[in-house]
Amino acid sequence: MKVTVDRAACYGSAECAFRAPAVFAFEDGYGVVLPGKEDAAEEPGVREAAERCPSQAIVLGE
Repeated sequence: MKVTVDRAACYGSAECAFRAPAVFAFEDGYGVVLPGKEDAAEEPGVREAAERCPSQAIVLGE
């Protein structure tokens, strides 16, 4: 399952990077998926990060 961050929706809370630092980073004021981690939706903390993202910018899909 793929994970992405909608940069248009993200407003930079860094919740994702806090909850799943192995998958997300905080760059230029926005959350991003680390290179090579696009298929890491099942890793620890990713679902919680998506659920708790205040701007709902984390997208889990196929």
